[in-house]
Amino acid sequence: MGSLSNDSKTENGTILGNIKDVAVIGAGISGVVSAAHLLRAGFNVTVFERTGVVGGVWDYEPQPDRAPPFPNVRPPSPNWSEVEKEGLSSDEVELIHAPPNPCYAGLKNNIPTPVMRSSLLRWPEGSEDFVDQKVVNTYINDIARIHKVNDHVQFHTRVENVSKPEGDSKWTVKTSTFTRTDSGHTLTKKTWKFDAVVVASGHYHTPFVPDIPGLATWKQHFPDRIIHSKQYRTPAPFANQTVLIIGAGVSAVDIANETAALGAKIIQSRRVSKYDVLGPRLPKDVVRVPLVSKFIIDEDSEDAKTQPLKPGHAIPGKAILEDGQVIEGIDRVVIATGYITTYPFLGDLEQPLVPWQDADDKVLITSDGYITHNLHKDVFYIPDPSLAFIGVSHYVSTFSLFDFQAQVAAKVFAGHAKLPPQSVMKQEHKERKARFQPDDKFHSMFAVEDAYVEEVLDWVNGDAAKAGQEPLPGLDEEWHAGYKVFKERLKSSRGP
Repeated sequence: MGSLSNDSKTENGTILGNIKDVAVIGAGISGVVSAAHLLRAGFNVTVFERTGVVGGVWDYEPQPDRAPPFPNVRPPSPNWSEVEKEGLSSDEVELIHAPPNPCYAGLKNNIPTPVMRSSLLRWPEGSEDFVDQKVVNTYINDIARIHKVNDHVQFHTRVENVSKPEGDSKWTVKTSTFTRTDSGHTLTKKTWKFDAVVVASGHYHTPFVPDIPGLATWKQHFPDRIIHSKQYRTPAPFANQTVLIIGAGVSAVDIANETAALGAKIIQSRRVSKYDVLGPRLPKDVVRVPLVSKFIIDEDSEDAKTQPLKPGHAIPGKAILEDGQVIEGIDRVVIATGYITTYPFLGDLEQPLVPWQDADDKVLITSDGYITHNLHKDVFYIPDPSLAFIGVSHYVSTFSLFDFQAQVAAKVFAGHAKLPPQSVMKQEHKERKARFQPDDKFHSMFAVEDAYVEEVLDWVNGDAAKAGQEPLPGLDEEWHAGYKVFKERLKSSRGP
């Protein structure tokens, strides 16, 4: 990875300069607001989106993604050539080239709309605090349309490699574009050059599947009964069944509520942590239990030899919990354990076999599949800040914070805000890691993002004032008032 040559380095920090052409990877909310703010600042912007639409995880399509490997616990190595396998139909190639997002039909925002909004567009007058995915998707598409982002998007185009060779002043971006034709399809490879790259591809692509003994065997024997939440679309297949949900995040709670409304009996297995704040939103009759330690198949059962299981027949086996409890009569299992953070196009900057503790000062992703290392303020890649990430921060107001981070990136790329010296950024990152506890979420801003915003504003606006530039307004009083209420709600809901 080369170092940045189109900048001005001083003892007091680094000012990026001569950035004109910027690539944005992803056209979800992070990519759309990044592109919009960069366009407003006068940059030439190209957005790469592997699907055919704007919206990211908020775009619903009935077709689910393929099942992930069981288990799936670390960032996988990319297999870009899989689409070239002989015998694949155009539909199969498109599914591999642009895997469907995890959006389910009943998805709603879990952050109130007054707190979850872009500075680029207000929600329609009278919008409720919690709205369905169609409303959210329309909101994102409206931002893209109003701010002319769509004119700059390369649709059906996936990014396969981003690199900056030693001594090069520009980033090389290699892409593959899927196009349907009268006779089938084509895949077109292209190489681009950019002064800067914004990674806004999101978290929700590669499912994390825990390595629980026996789970892979259950999946192998009863593939349609064991799914990751990314494959969930509607509650109909779960009606009046006993459903074991593993996980305690938003999707686990949503799936529990949707399926319980159709008569499903819900058993939720989860690890107790300070982030388990959604318990009050679960159905009233849900049974909450410790984590599953083992899945066992009853090999002597006739059902164990039947493929697929007959309707109305439970999975022939049992789940053993960490406290020794035994659960039987399970019809379906939903693995709602989240996702692996991975940027497969970043080559050697992703090291899936290296423990997070052993990350050097260049690597971005390690075996934990969660921490994005070596970022300043969760945005700028410390060795070369012309590579930026929008949307890495976790447990945040999403749209609002990502919009703010996009504005900061635009200011820095324009040279209106100066980054600290690399040594200072490295030391700050080192100290942050030293405070990190294994059970914590490294990028979590759980109930503290307002402090983060103020800290970044002090830095950016201090430099902007010295340069005679307009200051960033930050998040308005309406957001701060709403966020204060939201924080109190989070604290009051935290429980066992």
